[in-house]
Amino acid sequence: MSYLDEDWFDPSKDNDTAYPPLPRGDRRRLLDPAAWRAAEAACAVDLAQAAQAIGRLDGLLAGLDETMRRGLIARLAFSEVVSMLWAAGTPIAKDVLIRDLADAPASVDLEALALARWAIGRLQGRGRLEALRDFLGLHRAGQGRGDSDLLRPTGADFESETEGFAAGLAALEGCHAITRAAFGCRLWRLTDLSPDGHQLEAMCWAARAMADSAGPLVMVPMGQAGRRVWTIGGDAEEFLRAWCGAIAAGCEAGFRVIRQLMDWADRARRTTARIKGGNAGLVIDALVVHPVVSAAALEAEAAISRDTAERLLARLQGLGLVREITGGTRFRLWTAVL
Repeated sequence: MSYLDEDWFDPSKDNDTAYPPLPRGDRRRLLDPAAWRAAEAACAVDLAQAAQAIGRLDGLLAGLDETMRRGLIARLAFSEVVSMLWAAGTPIAKDVLIRDLADAPASVDLEALALARWAIGRLQGRGRLEALRDFLGLHRAGQGRGDSDLLRPTGADFESETEGFAAGLAALEGCHAITRAAFGCRLWRLTDLSPDGHQLEAMCWAARAMADSAGPLVMVPMGQAGRRVWTIGGDAEEFLRAWCGAIAAGCEAGFRVIRQLMDWADRARRTTARIKGGNAGLVIDALVVHPVVSAAALEAEAAISRDTAERLLARLQGLGLVREITGGTRFRLWTAVL
């Protein structure tokens, strides 16, 4: 199947299951390769600014050690999924995402929570973009993410969808990765690759596709700016310009957060310099690479006793460096005060 065929735009067909329907004219403009190539030329400055923002964030990560880099990419992925969930109309609070699925409140959409957990993994580099079955996590039986996965094509039907998607992307061969990702995100919605309610799959694919040739950066964040572009309509030039703006804003926000964390870590090390031994430094490192930590997690990751972890966290809180976010007395979680 080719999603560029004229009969694909038959308005009697229910092609948009995961997104609101687009007007017929919008569909044609969003999928016309000539329109997208013209849009890329018109948005050359915007593309350059977006690419520069990606390079700046990538360069910052490249200067860090491997452990720190992986942790900060995980932080970026976590924040990105929170924004994606808002854009998809299934917002989940950060503290809920931090907890295990079994501990989620009864009021939380468990389907959205399972999809969020999948998305966080994909934005950290899991799954191969060149093999959509692997990227979507469909390569093993029973690996779906809820009842709505039953609505996804299987077998030859799924392969037909992936071939049609690849054929659509091939029409923009030679275009910038940012342009192809923006086009692909909109093309995805006209396929049956994702069942109803799995809007994050196309968003995660695009974020990964834009970083496919980058260095340590495995996904390009848009953050809150992404909420304005992930689900909007408009012609190719209008959409691509907004897409580039969201990239520039999201990468700049990610850059600032990482610098804030680095500054916090320097301040924390100076403040705790009088604490004997190296355990305080281990706790500080863990708080840089994880949005939250628990005493139990520190016991496993930093190889210190739970009592030592609790004492150090309490001391860091007294110094104004961390805060406890659950308000309870058991299963407490701590985060850095940036």
